[in-house]
Order: sequence, then structure tokens, then C-alpha cells
Amino acid sequence: MLLTWGPITERWTGEPNGTEPDDSSPGPYIGSRVPSEMTVAQAMSTLKPPVSLANPEDQFRIEYIKSIEFFDHAKKLWDDEGVKACFERSNEYQLIDCAQYFLDRIDSVRQGDYTPTDQDLLRCRVLTSGIFETRFQVDKVNFHMFDVGGQRDERRKWIQCFNDVTAIIFVVASSSYNMVIREDNNTNRLREALDLFRSIWNNRWLRTISVILFLNKQDMLAEKVLAGKSKIEDYFPEYSRYTIPNEATPEPGEDPKVTRAKFFIRDEFLRISTASGDGRHYCYPHFTCAVDTENIRRVFNDCRDIIQRMHLRQYELL
Repeated sequence: MLLTWGPITERWTGEPNGTEPDDSSPGPYIGSRVPSEMTVAQAMSTLKPPVSLANPEDQFRIEYIKSIEFFDHAKKLWDDEGVKACFERSNEYQLIDCAQYFLDRIDSVRQGDYTPTDQDLLRCRVLTSGIFETRFQVDKVNFHMFDVGGQRDERRKWIQCFNDVTAIIFVVASSSYNMVIREDNNTNRLREALDLFRSIWNNRWLRTISVILFLNKQDMLAEKVLAGKSKIEDYFPEYSRYTIPNEATPEPGEDPKVTRAKFFIRDEFLRISTASGDGRHYCYPHFTCAVDTENIRRVFNDCRDIIQRMHLRQYELL
């Protein structure tokens, strides 16, 4: 059995054995992603200092987007430089990652016969609330997975999943180094993930359970690092002293800045696992991009082998 923290890609891409995902009714949900612009508009007045519309005549449009038929105004607002300026500061408030993707595609999403593409489905973000149970089979091996939310108010639900766990898949957004958590808008999101990882790693009930670490959203991390607007050292001062390890292997064509950033984040987690490691459980890190299906397939194949070895070791068959 697997216990997972964070959204697991099979819910978006279909089962690993090749069955197709259920996309019978995603259109209305994807259409609801466009009101992300409402979040930006509301944040314009709550940010310090606040951000004003470049065109004050657009103020009535902000009021209108609270209704269902808002697409014309949403498109117009999305072209407003003030809205764009506020969007650039979206790390200071809560905005879903897919906001820009769907706002850039308003003309397509608004169509009555709109059918989501595979990439549209992959871009959808659903907060995990409660516990999602999934059973699937790969190469005649049965997997039983529980997906649990990482938000603070979701963590009390985890205890019921601890029994008979073979492995934990811990999913962290690598691009969240400059963001705050949804619960208080003050705590750094990546530091919160590190603290949560530490508490799980040192939990006395999980001291023999290994962790597969998914360092997700590598595409967004690369975008932020190369843009240079949010420097990692501004949020993690220790980054200025970080030296990339000799065994670090960059992806073909990868910018050295991106390589250094992603291995720094990886090593922050490994520092926790090695500090209190007693040889009874291990941490297996993977760099992932959930919207890249080929990347996820490769990672899943690696993880499948790891999980099978864990299972055999757990029952002293290896």
C-alpha cells in the first residue's frame, strides 16, 4: 500500500497500465479555472502597497466578473497592465498555478462545444481534500494507493492510513520557494513542506517506512529561476553558500542556474533524511513535472521497482 502526500498524476493521466482517464465532464470544471482572474482582481486592493488598474474605466469589469457571463470582461481585464502587474506578484497571495494557462485561452474555454485537450486536463489543479483511494495493476502487480491532502486541516486525517504502509510518496512543489501557504499568507510554502517532511520522517510510527520524494513543478521552477525576479537566496539565505554536488547531473541543455536551484532544494530534504537516518528507511528523490507525461512515466517505472523492493524487504524476502 502507498500513502501519498500531494496530487498524484494517475488522477490526471489515466492508470499506469494505459487505460484512459475519465474526461467525460471536465469542461465546466476547467471553465471555473478562469475566475482565477477574480482572485487577482481582489488581491489588487489587499496587497501592500496596493496595485491600481492602469485603466480606471475597467473598474466596473471587476464587479461584473462575479457573475457567470464574464468572459468578455475577463479577457479585457487580462489585457490590463495593472492586472498583469498584480499577477506578477501572485506569490504574495493564493492563486492556482494554472491561472495564466487558462486565462491565455479564454477564447477557447468559453466556447459551448469546448473539449479539453490532454494538456488542459493535466493543467487542472484540484486541492486534495479528504482521502482518495486508488487501486491499479502494473505488469500483474497490484498497487493500492491512498492520496491525502497536505494542507494543515487535512493532516489529522492521515492517521487512519498509517497501517500496513509500504512506502510514502511525498510531493512538493519545487517552485514554491517564494510563495506562502494558504492557511496564513505568512509562512513560506517550501519551508512548511520541509517542516512537514521532517515531522513525517521522524514520526515514530513511520521509522521503517521509506519515502519517495517527488520534487514536482520543475518546469515552473526553471521559469522562475531564469526570469530572475524572485531569487532563491532572498527566501533561503543559505542558497548563496550552496555548492552543487559533484554527482549532480543536469538534463541535456539545462541552464546551470536551474541545475543548481533544483539540487539545492533536493539537498534541503536529503539533509533532513540523512541527519536522522538509521538505515531502517530511506529517501528516494525524483525531479518531476506532472504536465510532462513522458517524465512521469519514467519516474513511475523507477518508483514501481523501488516499491516492489521495499515490499520484499518489508516481509524479509529480500
